[in-house]
Amino acid sequence: MKVHPEQLRQAMRRWTSGVAIVTARYQDQIHGMTVSAFTSVSLSPPLVLVSLANTTRTGEMIRQAGCFGVTVLAEDQREVSEIFAGRVPDTANRFAGIETETLESGVPFIKGGLIYLDCHLIQTVLVGSTTLYIGEVIALAEKSNKRPLVYHNREYQRLHMS
Repeated sequence: MKVHPEQLRQAMRRWTSGVAIVTARYQDQIHGMTVSAFTSVSLSPPLVLVSLANTTRTGEMIRQAGCFGVTVLAEDQREVSEIFAGRVPDTANRFAGIETETLESGVPFIKGGLIYLDCHLIQTVLVGSTTLYIGEVIALAEKSNKRPLVYHNREYQRLHMS
């Protein structure tokens, strides 16, 4: 029995994850998108991985620029997540009205996020309809002690900590 893509989509809704925005700068253009497919790969060297659909503008800019940024969002940044998840089209300026900062590479990070990871692209791996982007973390900043924005079953959730 072959698993249909919609079956996997429905099953993965049960996976709870944090929410991050992956950003890129190439020449005078900036772009970004909300992702939940983000994880650390190695501590030594410090490597992270993001998975993006092959057709994304952000992915193309990462390949061209050779670097990317990851902003892990705080629980009060739901609207920012939605903007970068597609409420503002891929061809429009998703950064309009959004405050940003930079670290080493010049990629923009979303102010108010929990952490910023500035990454040098070291490898891409084409897998089905997606590309895995593996980056070495060249700089990072811990910006806030707020709770993270969490996503589960197609809804934002509050993380209750004691």
